Amino acid sequence: MRRALIAGNWKMNLDRGGAEALARALVEGTSEVNDRDILICPSFPLIPAVYAVVKGSNVWLGAQNMYFEKKGAFTGEVSADMLKSVGAEWVILGHSERRHIFKEDDELINKKVKSAIDQGLKPILCVGELLEERESGKTEDVVKRQVVEGLKDISVSDVLKVTIAYEPVWAIGTGKTATPEDADSIHSLIRSILKDMYSEEVSQKTRILYGGSVKPENIDSLMAKENIDGALVGGASLKAESFLRIIKFQ
Repeated sequence: MRRALIAGNWKMNLDRGGAEALARALVEGTSEVNDRDILICPSFPLIPAVYAVVKGSNVWLGAQNMYFEKKGAFTGEVSADMLKSVGAEWVILGHSERRHIFKEDDELINKKVKSAIDQGLKPILCVGELLEERESGKTEDVVKRQVVEGLKDISVSDVLKVTIAYEPVWAIGTGKTATPEDADSIHSLIRSILKDMYSEEVSQKTRILYGGSVKPENIDSLMAKENIDGALVGGASLKAESFLRIIKFQ
């Protein structure tokens, strides 16, 4: 049985005071939650302050991105070791906004995934199609390419450290959501890809999250599906009430 993971991607939102207040509310609201994992990913400058709030609680701390090099002349970038030194244990990689706004390609994302694993962070590899790709029947091809290329040259033992998040780009921040059946179908596809690349064991052990306008109103129906192991939540993770309801899905 795969343990559920509910992750909040705060994106470029909140200041220090707001981040601390939200983190505190989440810590207090999840003190008795012990059958699922909870993760929040603030912007880089907020990580140390949030860590001071969540340290020792049920809430894990992660980052929204990282660079694959350990150090050097890479202005504006941060390394895995830097993130670990301020309390982050997870990192989101290949998010659609990184792919499509900042033009990160599969090769770069693969380097980041391997670097995160090598340096002791738990990566969440994001995959998903654009609206035009969906409408032209390319969803499966796009998702397969991103999974295969994102995990290229990663060993069986290391791939078990990776969580995958399926986030249809057309459903992020739009209010549109893939139906639970549609989402589960793509999650099943990802499991079949992992089986072909690795083994049935890897396919069944890997956690696959759904991300794409996850809200309190749809979390229960999404989590009822066999292949959906959790959620990567954007806007609804910025308010304690809505995120706590998602965390406490039935």
